[in-house]
Formats: sequence, structure tokens, C-alpha cells
Amino acid sequence: MTELRNVEADLDRFRGRLLAAAIFVVAGFGLLATRLVWLQVWQHETLSTQAEANRIAVVPVVPNRGLILDRNGIVLATNYSAYTLEITPSRLPADADAVIDQLSAVVDIQPRDRRRYKRLLEESKSFESLPIRTKLTDEEVARFMAQRFRFPGVDVRARLFRNYPLGETASHLIGYIGRINQAEKKAMDDWEEDRQANYKGTDYIGKLGLEQSYEDQLHGLTGFEEVETSAGGRAVRRLASHGATPGNTLRLSVDIKLQALVEEMFGQRRGALVAIDPRNGEVLALVSKPTFDPNLFVDGIDADNWRELNESIDKPLLNRALRGTYPPGSTFKPFMAMAALNTGKRSPSTIIHDGGSYQFGNHLFRSHGDHGLGAVDMMRSIVKSSNVYYYSLANELGVDLMHEQLSPFGFGRRTGIDIDGELTGVLPSTEWKRRYYRRPEQQKWYAGETISLGIGQGYNNFTALQMASATATLVSGGLRFKPRLVRDVEDVVSRERKRVASDALEPLPFKPEHVELISKAMHGVTQEGTSVRSFMGAPYKSGGKTGTAQAVSIKQNEKYNASKLEEHQRDHSWYIAFAPVGAPTVALAVIVENSGFGSEAAAPIARRVFDYLLLGLVPSPEDIALTQQGKSGAPVGKQRPADEWPLPSLAGATPQTVQPPVTVARGPR
Repeated sequence: MTELRNVEADLDRFRGRLLAAAIFVVAGFGLLATRLVWLQVWQHETLSTQAEANRIAVVPVVPNRGLILDRNGIVLATNYSAYTLEITPSRLPADADAVIDQLSAVVDIQPRDRRRYKRLLEESKSFESLPIRTKLTDEEVARFMAQRFRFPGVDVRARLFRNYPLGETASHLIGYIGRINQAEKKAMDDWEEDRQANYKGTDYIGKLGLEQSYEDQLHGLTGFEEVETSAGGRAVRRLASHGATPGNTLRLSVDIKLQALVEEMFGQRRGALVAIDPRNGEVLALVSKPTFDPNLFVDGIDADNWRELNESIDKPLLNRALRGTYPPGSTFKPFMAMAALNTGKRSPSTIIHDGGSYQFGNHLFRSHGDHGLGAVDMMRSIVKSSNVYYYSLANELGVDLMHEQLSPFGFGRRTGIDIDGELTGVLPSTEWKRRYYRRPEQQKWYAGETISLGIGQGYNNFTALQMASATATLVSGGLRFKPRLVRDVEDVVSRERKRVASDALEPLPFKPEHVELISKAMHGVTQEGTSVRSFMGAPYKSGGKTGTAQAVSIKQNEKYNASKLEEHQRDHSWYIAFAPVGAPTVALAVIVENSGFGSEAAAPIARRVFDYLLLGLVPSPEDIALTQQGKSGAPVGKQRPADEWPLPSLAGATPQTVQPPVTVARGPR
């Protein structure tokens, strides 16, 4: 039986299938062609840029940080290059601890290195390169590079490190740099775009002192390099570069030899000294003791050193020159005398009887030792430091008039010095008390509170910087300047120096005869007053005023006895001074904490400062040892020329320039 098939129907079905397949193929090729046109034509520029970016990496070139020099060109802050072993957490194939364990078999990694890495990891983003070991030796670099293939995400980089060659000397005024933390990164978000771009690739920033205040000058301008990279992210060749511009050089007004000499004379004692040129406001020395080594912070301070610095009863991290506030004691008396002359409350010849105490209401205000000085005029009140004279003067002036007259000296306000962190101190007034206290009974000013202000006690609290600045204003006839540490800024490219002038403030209208009287009285302090022993035999004329300031309050009828008090509760030793009389070129204030009378501890240090600045001499080793013990008066032993006296801490502290290494071995980010 023959099967009948509809050939035409089969052909139609075949043709339909063939047509459908053809349409599918054509549509597929059409889509491919469309996609090809889209990628090759419309997206050509975008994809070309992406491809180029995969091949070319733009690497920021961190600038060489600017140097800091003293007035004589001695380097206080510089740079050096060294290799670091760094980990990029986001590129690690395994747990970081496991990788570090393996690394420790190749390169020495101490527990403190691990702790620092973990702290940095908490403060940073996972794609950032973090150091696990710094300052690798050449041998360690060679060992790692031979086995680098075992450690993806780990690499050796050449970095610049900040160095402070003098160690602890002048650490508070120089400051230090440290790794940028999260709070600082957040603050950078508010910066202008150009300034943010200038910190690409930068891991460090100024944290304290001049390093912080002059960050913009010291940082420099970041450069960049275009490098061709392999598929593995390794640099193959450099295509283009725009070099970084190093930071500018700061030249200070500070004499670092004088600074180091004063710090050595303090020994283990706490305190501060500020010396200023009253003619222009330049700071010659700004000392805070004890000091610290800023090099500890550059690479990330370890827990043990931080604990020792932070928990020490001596507070070595406190800049006492700017942030230590103390009652001025009797050093306040020359300023009170000038206030009396300006207001006409007292004339130079006004006689006050000093019987050893001053009765006000039911309270008896005593003098030192309860010994009276008899008839006292203004000159003798300063030379012999009469408390009674100034108790009565404070009562006559009143707290608000005292505030009005003494505020222009800079008491109770910031001086405007060119580093951050300065405190205002307290120059009291009735308005100040109303603002400072909350309870109504505390806000009231009592007449008895005024009396002790006259001798620099009570609410009075000032910094050593304020005392030095005020002394400079007093003895210069009313000239006022904002103190300055930086003398000029040198552009490292053009070598042009830009002078940083101290901002001159409106002079105070002192009468020349009043200034002469106060200066003569302060000179008398060195000739027949409380500092005569320290300035015995000085070939120049200087003026000064000693002061003893209470560290703790004593009951009304109880006499002060240092031997019954803990060392940190004993009186502070003050001395303000200037030289030479008639045309002063230096004014200073020095405080030695818990060291008793100003004539015993503070005045001898001032004598050595004047000998250095006016005579070019430094004390003998024996005299330095006695000064450290608070036992020295006039110099003993043979003084030495300052030019022939390099302190051990200054050895090797000469100007130098370190160029940053070129680092291109960085994979794409």
C-alpha cells in the first residue's frame, strides 16, 4: 500500500523553519553589529579612557616636608628616607594575622609593630596601605623581595620620615607630625578641593607646635607620576611626571643654644621660661620643662611610652609656657605701680607705713616673715617687695579699675603668638566673676577678695608667655607686639625669604618718667633687693622682680612651712627681668614650679640667660649643676664663650636636605 505524503506541505514547513532560523541568525548578527557599533563608536572615548586607566596608574608624589631652622641656621626638623613594609588589607588573600605570622619568619616583626598595625587598621580604610614594619635594613629588604611572590597585598615602599635631631630640646615649640587620623580626615572634607588634592598620598600631618601651626607652609605641593603597569599592577615604565614642590623652610627667631642651655639649667625641675626682644616681639627662647622626644610620635608612639608620658605626675606633654597658668606673686607689683601712676592714685613720693601686716575688716593680710619695712615709697616698695604697700593700693584701686589698667598689658587674654594652644589666664573683674560662676552667692564680688590681688595672688592666673610679653611692654615704654617664633619663611625653589614681621599693636601711652621710675626700681632689685646675690658682679645693668606664688591655699592663721608639704604643693618661684637698663634688648619671665623663693631658683636662670645674650658666655659645668639644684647665685667657675660650647644634644645638628625617593611600584586602586 503506497503512503501518500503532502510534499508541498513539507516544503512549506521546511521553508518556514529555514526562514525562522535565518531571521534568528540575522537578528543575532544584527545585535552583535549594533553592540559593536555602540562599543566602538558611541562608547569609544569612555572605554578608551578606561583601558588607558587600566594600563596607566597616576601615582601622587608626596613632597619633601620643609625644614625648621633656628635663627643661626641649626636644623631643628628635617627628613630622611627609609624603607617600610606595608600591607594593603583589602588585597590580602587570607587573614591578616596569618600573613603577619608568615612575614615574621622573613622580617623581624615585634609585638609593638603588631599593636601599631591594628591601631592603624581601626583608624584607616581597608584599601589603604598600612605599615607593619618601618625603617627596614637593606638585608631585610633583600630577604623580603626574594620571597615577595608569597605575599600578595604586601610590599616594600620607600618613604620619607620626619626627624628631630635634637630630640627633646625645644619639643614643645617645634611640635611633631603624626599619621592622619579619622577626625582629621573628616575635617579635610570641609577643605577646598585644591587643598584636599594636595594631600593625596599624604599620610602625615602636623600635630603640635610649629609643625601644626605652619602646616600649609611646611607641607609643600604634591606632584604626580603616570606609570604604565602590568596586568598584575606592577610598574613597567614611567610615562610622564610632574615633580612635587618641597615645603618651605621656617627660620625661627629662637636661639636653640640658649633654649638648650635653659632646659639644661632646669634639670629635673618643672617650669617655663620665655625670652622676648621688646623691640620687635621676636621670641628668643620658649622653654617648657619637662620635655619629651617628638621622634616617638612620628612613627606612632607605642603604648608603654604613651602611658609613661600621659600618666606622669610631671605632665611632660603640657606646654607650660603657653598653657601653664600661675599666680604671678610679687612679679605683679611693678605693673600695679604703673597702674597707680597712670590713674594718679599714687605718686612716686607717696609714703605708706609697712608694719608687717594689713588689716581689712576682720582679716589680717600678712607680709613675708611678718617683718615690717617701715616707711615705704613706690621705689622702695618694688626694691624691697612690700606686701602692705600693694595691699593698700589694691584696696584704693578696686578690682575693676585694676582690670581696666592691667588688661592692656595682655593679662587675661591671648598674646596671639604664632602657635596654637595658648590659654587666656585670668585677670579678674566683677564681670568676669558673674560670667564664671553659676550660683548667685558665688557671683558676688567681696571687697576682701581685692586685697590679695595687689600682690599677685587670689584669682590672678597668668602664663609665662603673658608675663614675658607684659614685661617687654612695661620696660619698652609701652611698645606692644604679638610675639613671633618664625622670623622668615624661605621658598625652597626661588630661595626668596619672606620676613614674618611681628604684628605691632597700638602702643600704651606711658609717660617716660613713669617708665624710668619703674625701670630704676627693678634695677634696684638686682643691686639691693631680692635678686642681688644672683646678679652680683654683672658687667651690665639689668632689672628684675622676684615673686613667690602659692600653689595651694593656706589657712588664715597658719604659717607656710615647705618642709611639711608635699613637693607638688610648695610655692612656685618667679622672676621677671630685662636688660640692659635704658635700652632693653631682652625681657623674660621664668617660673620654676614648687621651688620656693624667686631669688633662689628663678633669678639665677635669668642671670645665665643675660650672660649668654649680652656677653656671649655660658656657665661652667659646676655652675650649671648648682643652678639645677637651686643653690646657685652669682656665677662660680670659669664661664665659656658660647661659640665654643656645643651642647651634646646639638652634635650633628647641621642643615641638610633629603630628596624624596621616587616610588612607582603601586598597583591600581
